[in-house]
Amino acid sequence: MTEAVDQVRSFNRTVTQRVGALNDRFLARDRPLGAARVLWEIGAGGCEVRALRSRLGLDSGHASRLLRALEADGLVRVEPDAADRRVRIALLTRRGHVERRLLDRRSDELARAILAPLHDGQRDELVAAMATVERLLGLATIEIREVDPRQRDARRCVRAYFAELDRRSDAGFDPAAGISAEPEELTPPAGTFLVAYARDEAVGCGAVKHRRGAPAEIKRMWVADAARGRGIARRLLAELEERAARAGATVARLETNRALVEAIALYRSAGYAEVAPFNDEPFAHHWFEKRL
Repeated sequence: MTEAVDQVRSFNRTVTQRVGALNDRFLARDRPLGAARVLWEIGAGGCEVRALRSRLGLDSGHASRLLRALEADGLVRVEPDAADRRVRIALLTRRGHVERRLLDRRSDELARAILAPLHDGQRDELVAAMATVERLLGLATIEIREVDPRQRDARRCVRAYFAELDRRSDAGFDPAAGISAEPEELTPPAGTFLVAYARDEAVGCGAVKHRRGAPAEIKRMWVADAARGRGIARRLLAELEERAARAGATVARLETNRALVEAIALYRSAGYAEVAPFNDEPFAHHWFEKRL
């Protein structure tokens, strides 16, 4: 572990120096990296200040200082949301849009400068390594929380899950027609509902129904499109299996639709074996089981 920690620290020093994070004039502009990053994240359409803080992992005081500095430069304005005046929105001014485009061009130039000294094989190696680092660092920021299935984030995830099932299935999806997974069935001691958070944004969910003396039932497995490919579904599944085993189950079961090819691949790679149908779920084409 000590060698791994030393390597991470060395990597951090190399990257911060190479990208100019130590310079108070990032990309030869009159502001440090933090302010430039905030300007970039606000984006062309603006961003809620609360979402901006969450996305960048900033406390409210630091975020306010960065936004005030950008406002003083005439690049940003912060105003109440028209629909809910309790919500503050950060928006780019005309100068802010010009500055953001300039930062975009210079960021491209910095990336090309990093790649230029390397030959083709080294570039491919570096880009592949960067993709791996980005994926694993992203996964390390994911937090799995047990929540009440009636909670706002849980309900939003389930609605998105139902909408995706309805969109991808040939026959559509009616949650009322299938095997039940009502909130009271997913609340301890009857069950558990988990939400995956990236910072404070809900990006996935999963649930398990505990059944005394019978296999546990995995339900409501879903990850947002933008968060896929980061291993979140696998972490959710492993956590649900652990909760099921802790509740006394020796077997976990789940069923899924043939259109959900990514889910089928995940279940098979996680050790689930396809079995004969064990319920009359009308939406399912595949039934899986795993010994815990």
